[in-house]
Amino acid sequence: MALQLQTESVQKAPAAGTRIAAYLLTEYLERLGVEVIFGLCGHTNIAFLDALGKSRIRFISTRHEQVAAHATDGYARASGKTGVLLTHLGPGLTNAATGVANAALDSIPMVVISGDIPSYYYGRHPHQEMNLHQDADQFQVYRPFCKRVYRVDRPGDLPRTIERAFHLARAGRPGPVLVDVPMDMFSADLPVDAFRQIPAEMTRPSIDEATAARIVSELADAERPVLYAGGGVLSARATAELAELAELLEIPVAHSLMGKGVMHEAHPLLLGMTGFWGTPIANDKCRTADLILAIGTRLAEASSSSWDPRYTFAGPPTRLFHIDTDIAEIGRNLATELGIVADAKLALGALVDAARKLRQRAPAKRASLRDEIAAGRQAFAANWAEQWASDQYPLRPERILSEVRKAVPEDGFIVTDVGWNKNGVGQQFAITVPGTFITPSGLCTMGFGPSAALGVKVAQPNRASVALIGDGGFGSNPAVLATAIEAGLNVVFVVMDNAAFGTIAGLEAMHYGGSSFGCVFEAGGQPYRVDYAAIARGYGARGVMIQSADELGPALREALAASGPTVIQVPMENAPTPTPGYWNINDIYRNGQ
Repeated sequence: MALQLQTESVQKAPAAGTRIAAYLLTEYLERLGVEVIFGLCGHTNIAFLDALGKSRIRFISTRHEQVAAHATDGYARASGKTGVLLTHLGPGLTNAATGVANAALDSIPMVVISGDIPSYYYGRHPHQEMNLHQDADQFQVYRPFCKRVYRVDRPGDLPRTIERAFHLARAGRPGPVLVDVPMDMFSADLPVDAFRQIPAEMTRPSIDEATAARIVSELADAERPVLYAGGGVLSARATAELAELAELLEIPVAHSLMGKGVMHEAHPLLLGMTGFWGTPIANDKCRTADLILAIGTRLAEASSSSWDPRYTFAGPPTRLFHIDTDIAEIGRNLATELGIVADAKLALGALVDAARKLRQRAPAKRASLRDEIAAGRQAFAANWAEQWASDQYPLRPERILSEVRKAVPEDGFIVTDVGWNKNGVGQQFAITVPGTFITPSGLCTMGFGPSAALGVKVAQPNRASVALIGDGGFGSNPAVLATAIEAGLNVVFVVMDNAAFGTIAGLEAMHYGGSSFGCVFEAGGQPYRVDYAAIARGYGARGVMIQSADELGPALREALAASGPTVIQVPMENAPTPTPGYWNINDIYRNGQ
């Protein structure tokens, strides 16, 4: 009898003038321009899934919520839109947490919709609920890294909460917002016009004319100025303005890891990446600058050589002007003389206007600068020129980068994990189209690359999406291949296989007498390599094991032309990425007995 009553309740028609909330929500997301949602099913969100199944929105199901979160992140970066992630309660929400935190630290707009226990079971610890400190508090898990966490306590709150979530995800410094929805809210009745409010159109702050003139005048008068660009320049689509400002004032440009691609790799004013894995010319020019204008960057530790004034940024005496959309970043890591809270594109546009006026009166003259930059970059590149053409097997990592760069179209996306693939690409790999280098910077999440590459391909189906990843990262969740097959995504996964967590193994070996305990993959005392190419074939994808250096180029070209996903496994020497900068962890390790 109880079962019959429950079934009748679910099938009851909505009251006049109302519709089921899940269907109204889905139609609202369509109006907001949502094209795809990544996620995983659970008993708390299937009412919403049923509505999605009847909509224009594509739902891409993954085999793990962290994969879904990273794919949402990759989609947002490659599309410029807000990514949407759907999770189940409890383990679904916690599985996704790492990917959502990664997006938060890299300022990626994302709305996370999570199912939760029925609202009338608060305090009773029902199935899969996290509830240790207060009733119905699972959303608290996301509080440290989300811009805002919402719990919908009444059906009537759902429309307003969703509207606010999409607004906040993009307002100011972008980032994730969580909307925690008790499952009974998805099935509740709402007035048919409940979702009538859409997020307001926003204009972002710029620089006033007087401030722009002051900054440009100071840059023009400086003896050794540098423009320092971060990921905010790329997300604001402000690379053209940055290049024009640099050219008008004849100022060199350095960048953070997230800023890779802010200027064409061959531009004569480009210094390159700074920091521990940066380039000597970039570190030196920033360290000896008398004035730096930083735009869209938090001046993070790795790109700033642990803020040690001996290596990258020496302020003071270097003066720092800092433009960022997040007021909290101004002066956080380095002493700042002038902070400007502004959108990178609008601010750079205002600076370009001021520089044009100044240039008419006093053309910039820094006669030897371009020759000096060229010489500095060429001298550093000469250190790996032989490795980029090396025929050794297992391959040198530089040879892998060389073949990838030759095979992948310039507008193709390179999506990295962490390790040589991230650090080496940032330091040595030519990026000529802005936004085509996608990497986990702030949280440095292993496993990001293969999953984010899925979202990139969904966002840009007509462009190459190549995941350049290590065996440690790919091995954590090869089920990304199932999603690639099911979604019809011809992503290319290049596994740089050094049978180790290579970067950490190198650090341990350097400081502890050659030991890499706990960092290398061994079985029976011998290096242990998983046959990922064979695993790929088991999933129904293409799998290629590289047996010599000259096989990699043809394998890449075949994979890029294929109709489905391909894993290319490349045995590789575990060689360290050159480190011209400084990381203070190297002064902390002590080798004892």
